[in-house]
Amino acid sequence: MLAKAAKHAFPRPFTLRALFRGSLGAQRLSSKTIRSRSATTSAVQPASVDDTDLIAFFDQPHAPQKATNPTGIFGHRVLTTPTAFNALADSTLRRAQLLTERVLRARESRDELFKVVKNLDRLSDMLCGVIDLAELLRNAHPDPAWVQSADEVYEKLCEFMNVLNTNVGLYEVLGAVLSDQEIVRSLSPEAYQTALIFWRDFEKSGIHLPPAQRERFVSLSTEIMVLGRQFLNETAAPRPPARIKYSELQGVQDLGMGARLRLQAQVTKRDLLVYPGSLQAQMIMRSAPTEEPRRKVYMAANSSTPAQIETLERLLRARGELARLVGKESYAHMALADKMAKSPENVHHFLDALMDHTRPHARRALRTLSTRKQAHLNTPPFPIIQAWDRDYYCPPEPPAPPVSLPPLTVGTVFMALSRLFRALYGVSLRLSEPSPGEIWHSDVRKLEVFDEELGVLGWIYADLFARPGKPGGAAHYTVRCSRRTDNDDEKGDLNRIDQHDRAAVQLSQAFEIERRMRVPGHTMTFQLPVVVLLCEFTRPSVGRGPTILEWHEVLTLFHEMGHAMHSMIGRTEYQNVSGTRCATDFVELPSILMEHFLNSPSVLSLFGLDNTAQVRQNGSPHDDPCRSIDTHTQILLAMLDQAYHSPAVLIPGFASTDTLARLHRERGLIPYVPGTSWQTQFGHLFGYGATYYSYLFDRAIASRVWQRIFAQDPLNRELGEAYKRKILRFGGGKDPWEMVGSLLGSSALAGGDAKAMVEVGRWRIEDDVALPGRH
Repeated sequence: MLAKAAKHAFPRPFTLRALFRGSLGAQRLSSKTIRSRSATTSAVQPASVDDTDLIAFFDQPHAPQKATNPTGIFGHRVLTTPTAFNALADSTLRRAQLLTERVLRARESRDELFKVVKNLDRLSDMLCGVIDLAELLRNAHPDPAWVQSADEVYEKLCEFMNVLNTNVGLYEVLGAVLSDQEIVRSLSPEAYQTALIFWRDFEKSGIHLPPAQRERFVSLSTEIMVLGRQFLNETAAPRPPARIKYSELQGVQDLGMGARLRLQAQVTKRDLLVYPGSLQAQMIMRSAPTEEPRRKVYMAANSSTPAQIETLERLLRARGELARLVGKESYAHMALADKMAKSPENVHHFLDALMDHTRPHARRALRTLSTRKQAHLNTPPFPIIQAWDRDYYCPPEPPAPPVSLPPLTVGTVFMALSRLFRALYGVSLRLSEPSPGEIWHSDVRKLEVFDEELGVLGWIYADLFARPGKPGGAAHYTVRCSRRTDNDDEKGDLNRIDQHDRAAVQLSQAFEIERRMRVPGHTMTFQLPVVVLLCEFTRPSVGRGPTILEWHEVLTLFHEMGHAMHSMIGRTEYQNVSGTRCATDFVELPSILMEHFLNSPSVLSLFGLDNTAQVRQNGSPHDDPCRSIDTHTQILLAMLDQAYHSPAVLIPGFASTDTLARLHRERGLIPYVPGTSWQTQFGHLFGYGATYYSYLFDRAIASRVWQRIFAQDPLNRELGEAYKRKILRFGGGKDPWEMVGSLLGSSALAGGDAKAMVEVGRWRIEDDVALPGRH
């Protein structure tokens, strides 16, 4: 009940936290006003000194900080050593126990009942503030001592959180609050939404079950965690190599690596061992003119051991049993109840509608590939395109900007982001020099997010450059959430404690009180959010100069900064619904929408100091003719995810490979290859079980928002303010359907029913920029 993963990146790691979540007035414009604005681009001010400072801030190498008088990680004076982190965990644990006892006593006082929702949210924040920090440090800190400490802190506090998740007393107290109409009427819409989230998550944890069944629930949950970790490890396990003969490489179009491979085979007189995923394997799939080596590499890449298949199927069965235990028909029914989709039936409505739109385009693209194969092999008309043909007859191309641009450095991109945010929201990025000991590596840059009316909104720590031991990919971590703190009534936690406990909780109190700020012109005080971006760009150096980003890396930065600004602007009174703490099938909307802005020449001009950036319309826009095939494949994967979390997994004889083959026969375009079992590499099945459709869903919504709201005038302040006011500022504190319906002026969406899901499925996904692998 106390936490939800705060990191937003695909695949997001599944955490032990379930119920307590933690670990992500301008004049209103009517929808009619938004839609009828003239298609003009708003004037944008030239780059400010703060903007240009960002260039050198990111593009010049930074010397390591001196370790004298360190302030502590993230400026927390109590966190100067790994040992101090363990001490903080102990202090937080004791303080959380005291607050839990207070909530359990709430029915002794009517005044305390009115404070239950606030105190549960405080309890969630108290634990998640440390857990989410531990999650970051165990992934990003280069010092093994800090990593070990973070692992210990994470496990200790998650164990306590699991106890809270099944605390019948807390569930009963919250039930008393929600059944008291006077208290319910006193709750703000945001507070009531928070209370409902707590209630639903309690019930998801089997809290209402008899003791024996509740014990079984805990046992199954543990089994799912263990199997999930094993499954994720096996998704990355090396597959056996393909044996390629010298003769099979004749005519390979790659004159570099292909020639070397042929020479190696000719000299050694042995078959080549080509490992799936290697550069050699990629070259063969794209360049080998004969089918046989491509078929061999494909078969090897999509093979599984019986043990790997059994791990996945045990995981699926355990999830199905868990759902049945709490009275749900399937795990999908259990997982989707609090999502925008609400049910697997609605997900199928969306996917079917999207499939109906996509299939004709994908069929035409496949016919084009078939024509190419016919010409290449001189076959009768329209030969079948096999799974190993796709990359050869339509080689994947890296994304490219829609216009010609000069080389873009990391600093230049952050300058453009700051200018874009200021144009849309009145928000800018300012460099902030960290104190000694505040950051975990000299590569980390600290940004202050500043609103022209509200002042500082929060801080972004950008850990952007690759280094040994650092996780690959891109990710957004919410280390601390926004919430209101001036009405905490913390004194009430300590009324019944002795001096020993007063001393024990001091570290936690000192940790929590950092980074609070009063809202200008108000008496309210808020805890400000802290987020971290992890990427793996090449590090700048004196010799090589600043890092030049590939276009897909620019897209990545815009995507992740979409999450970051959601965390910054989504300032709510309750941390459980702040920023990216929202439904899984809504959270990607702001980040995917950010990618669309890179399709606009007026936005691209922000990369230049004088708004030009040498933007020319004779660029080389990337228009992959096979994009519709890839979208069709993503839809199939979303359907497979639904099938794997349906009631079918509990039917005797269920076989995941048979399900995959059947789906290809019934809905696929490219034939299933007997003997393959790719599903054991589908890592999203764990972290996004029953919700893999979310990315397609948010792509469709983001595309609609871009076309209807921003496409004609992407730098318009009024449109930006409307989007901020109707979407970003609520975080997860309002029904996403209401937010999207309000922004788009569509009352048909407000109900969020099957018709709404079908409607979204009919929207064309027009985002050439969106990449399936980046979330």
